[in-house]
Amino acid sequence: MSLIGKKVEQFQASAYQNGQFIDVSEENFKGKWSVVCFYPADFTFVCPTELEDLQNHYEELKSLGVEVYSVSTDTHFTHKAWHDSSEAIKKITYIMVGDPSQKISRNFDVLDEETGLADRGTFIIDPDGVIQAVEINSGGMGRDASVLVQKIKTAQHIRNNPGEVCPAKWEEGAATLKPSLDLVGKI
Repeated sequence: MSLIGKKVEQFQASAYQNGQFIDVSEENFKGKWSVVCFYPADFTFVCPTELEDLQNHYEELKSLGVEVYSVSTDTHFTHKAWHDSSEAIKKITYIMVGDPSQKISRNFDVLDEETGLADRGTFIIDPDGVIQAVEINSGGMGRDASVLVQKIKTAQHIRNNPGEVCPAKWEEGAATLKPSLDLVGKI
């Protein structure tokens, strides 16, 4: 069942960010754009490359008014240990959420029940706490944060310009479409 257009379900979790443990809930997603990036596990192989790439785009995301949350079924303690020991993860300044109860992974429908690990899922959430985009990849397929940045720009444009839609490969400043009877069959 698609989560597009649905509000994020309630949850409470502990997270690690910048040398501190913090509490996070669905309330954190309200009032600003959010990206929730699920990944299978700390101390693995593809995951640190993705999370480092996300960090490399974090300043640009923040400039767009976006907060980033990475989530795995590890604990916030494990996130800290990984942060302290991995050169790639040491760079991360965004929020790393622990989901050992697997509730968040289930809420977002990315939990692999057999392994107890989250799939590689990326969610764009609008300031109302509503999911606007979902991407799910298989375990061995890493994501590209530059594509995520482009999707956020598109989602923000659509929200800020009711009645407009963005065609394939739309980039900021490019022409959009205004669906109407006049366009039917002409594109």
